[in-house]
Amino acid sequence: MAKNNTNEMFANFPDVVDVSGLRTMLGGIGEQKAYELVRKGTIKAIKIGKLYRIPKINVIAFLTQNTV
Repeated sequence: MAKNNTNEMFANFPDVVDVSGLRTMLGGIGEQKAYELVRKGTIKAIKIGKLYRIPKINVIAFLTQNTV
């Protein structure tokens, strides 16, 4: 997946998303899997209190680095 394509795909998303937004960006993955990805640091996130905030650029990096 080319970086330009992912930027276009996610143009309507804000620069920082929550776990719900992450799930949508990754095609509707489960809530547990989304939390696992951020807790393990597979997708870099910032924890503010009890909430995770994930920069869109980190989701794009995850997708472009993990292509088959």
